[in-house]
Amino acid sequence: MPDDEPTPARPIDPEQALAAIDWRLHPETLREEAPDPARLREIRDGLTGKLGSALDNRSRARLLSLRSVASRILGALDDAVADARLALTYAEATGELRRTSLARARLAEVLRWRGEHAEADRLFAEANSPELPDRLRAVLHEHAGRSCYDQGRLTEACAHFERALDLRQGADAALHTRTEVALDAVAARAASDGFGPPPRGREEVLGTPRYPAATFDDTEQLWGYADADGEMVIAHRYAEAQPFHEGLAWVRRPEASRWALIDTTGAALIEANNGYRAVGAFAEGLSWVSMDGKGRWMAVDKMNIVKIPPGYEEVRPFRNGLAPVRQNGGWGAVDRTGAVVVPTRYHRLGAPLADGRHLDGFTADGLAVVELAGRRGVVDRGGRAVVAPAYPTLVIHPVAFLVTTETGRWGALDRRGEPLIDPVHPSRAAVAAEIDRLLADTSPVL
Repeated sequence: MPDDEPTPARPIDPEQALAAIDWRLHPETLREEAPDPARLREIRDGLTGKLGSALDNRSRARLLSLRSVASRILGALDDAVADARLALTYAEATGELRRTSLARARLAEVLRWRGEHAEADRLFAEANSPELPDRLRAVLHEHAGRSCYDQGRLTEACAHFERALDLRQGADAALHTRTEVALDAVAARAASDGFGPPPRGREEVLGTPRYPAATFDDTEQLWGYADADGEMVIAHRYAEAQPFHEGLAWVRRPEASRWALIDTTGAALIEANNGYRAVGAFAEGLSWVSMDGKGRWMAVDKMNIVKIPPGYEEVRPFRNGLAPVRQNGGWGAVDRTGAVVVPTRYHRLGAPLADGRHLDGFTADGLAVVELAGRRGVVDRGGRAVVAPAYPTLVIHPVAFLVTTETGRWGALDRRGEPLIDPVHPSRAAVAAEIDRLLADTSPVL
């Protein structure tokens, strides 16, 4: 290159500069290396400068977690973990799934570098929600795989790397290249040390308790509960037995027509003489119960204290702090105090997702699809209409809303309800692919 040829200008904004770095991945440690540590220190200083004027939770969460990335790769792990933990606090305060997941993942990666793998693995698992874009989920699996690699859990690491590739379906060349490096490292280590322990399930990684499972005795024609090893921990004595949720299960004895609540030892917390003919599983500390088994549902806690008085014809479990309820023929939603946050005026309320799944209630971002007179829209957790009910079909995409017109063509709205993609596509998959192309240049920095 001639000496007088101008050098391309560096990105001025430190966030852009950090995203533009072409990280090297060490072929043995699977840790990123900075090609220019001095430049990375400049970027970190720039993030510190921006933090000085960042007043809202969103900005502080983003900038702190990005500064933790820079500090981590520079080897300042104490600074990195302090920033990452504070960033997660700010992110959780926003109530936004993607922002919180990124903060969790960045904290997890710092902890991985510090050798604190149990907490790192738990945070990676918590961060990887199926409601996130596949692009982000793939990166989360990739980093979770690296943590497993550090621990010698090579079979589990391979499962994460393969899942990352499956999610992107060959559409991410950089991910494919990094994964090849990771799999070469796995092969080299396995050749000398083996593949390590069997892979863990998500529940084990998260530390979720394994509750006793209901089992049926064909001779006695009664239900009881057994532990994970098949040992009976609660004898067969129930005509009906629901699964344990949050350490609690509703059961009904043969001589009773009403339900009782037990804990994992079989001790009764709510006796059958309280008169509940219909009950729902506990979710977020509350259970819906009905005295007549037909309606007038109310919510109680495990001490049988009524938290939401009777009056609903139909209910769904609490999810993300809200529960769908039907009253006078219309669906709405209440919070855990019983306050009506979405008026009971809609014909339907739920969360159909772009991948075909359907959630009973609200997404982690606090969004639900409502239907009125055959037209669908979106409300948020505060009851605000994000999208007025105007579309024959509407499903929630991780970063948008996919909608159809009267002609059946698919388009998309952004998360504010504004037009994003014109309704010209023949299918849901086609408009989702168009969104992915729009995101082609966005790759989260972890």
